[in-house]
Amino acid sequence: MEAGLTNPVLHGYFRSSCSWRVRIAFALKGIEFDQVSVNLIKDGGEQLAVIQYIDETRPGPRLLPADPKKRAQVRMISDLIASGIQPLQNLYVIQKIGSDKLQWAQHFIDRGFQALEPILKQTAGKYCVGDEISMADICLVPQVYNAAERFDVDVDQYPTIKRINQTLNEVEAFKVSHPSSQPDAP
Repeated sequence: MEAGLTNPVLHGYFRSSCSWRVRIAFALKGIEFDQVSVNLIKDGGEQLAVIQYIDETRPGPRLLPADPKKRAQVRMISDLIASGIQPLQNLYVIQKIGSDKLQWAQHFIDRGFQALEPILKQTAGKYCVGDEISMADICLVPQVYNAAERFDVDVDQYPTIKRINQTLNEVEAFKVSHPSSQPDAP
């Protein structure tokens, strides 16, 4: 951490996909941060702007590639996940759906993964876009966790998504940011 800078404070919830994405970005950049636990009832908002700010203001691995084409691919994948899939399974939305919430979530996750899988087949190397971890990977892992663990989506039908997720879950930054490793996890 640079002299004179205090630790950033993350107000978040252990299982929030948005908070999880920020925790991964901090871990990848080696940034120590303080946490204030917030028990979410509704979505805390998208944090892609926070991740881009972290990338632009802190040293460490780039979360957005320097190459314009790859950077556009990262943003496209990130937006698809963070804006097209994840909001439809937020706590507030799921509570409003009622007893059909599992089928609702499965439908929209499957629909999103059906769009994402062919994109990743074209862009992926070891990770979502090539062989460097990016903001797209930060978005992918929390979404796959929600799909498989919370909403019982069969991720085996999306082999590229599954492979990338398994690879990322072996990276230390993703391990330490996992919901089960958070101070407010039950």
